[in-house]
Amino acid sequence: MNVKKALIFGFFTAFLILGVLSMQRAMPDPKEDRIYTAIKAYSPYIVEKRIGGLAIVDKRNDPKKDLKEKPNASDFYHRLDELEKNWGKEHLKIENNEVIVTDENNQTAAKIFIENQKELEFVKRFYGI
Repeated sequence: MNVKKALIFGFFTAFLILGVLSMQRAMPDPKEDRIYTAIKAYSPYIVEKRIGGLAIVDKRNDPKKDLKEKPNASDFYHRLDELEKNWGKEHLKIENNEVIVTDENNQTAAKIFIENQKELEFVKRFYGI
């Protein structure tokens, strides 16, 4: 009887651990809300709700690039983060205590003030600049 209880408890624990690990893997990178929201306003990627889930839409009019991506639910936020990171490497610079956002023509679109060290570290870590 004790072996049965141990097996049931073992299976329950294993499923619980696997569930927690899969949830952690599906979570996107943590972000500093104020600076991320300010930069995201200039990002060309928007999230579109559709019947089958969510889609990532590129609002630039570039015929060489696919305008809409429909990743599966577990990869959606990871793919969105990847696209935003690649865009950030090309279009963001840090000068003094500001993030300079450039457009497709390499012209300055905006300057966003960095308020604290956490925001600076986030921008460097997340966007890789």
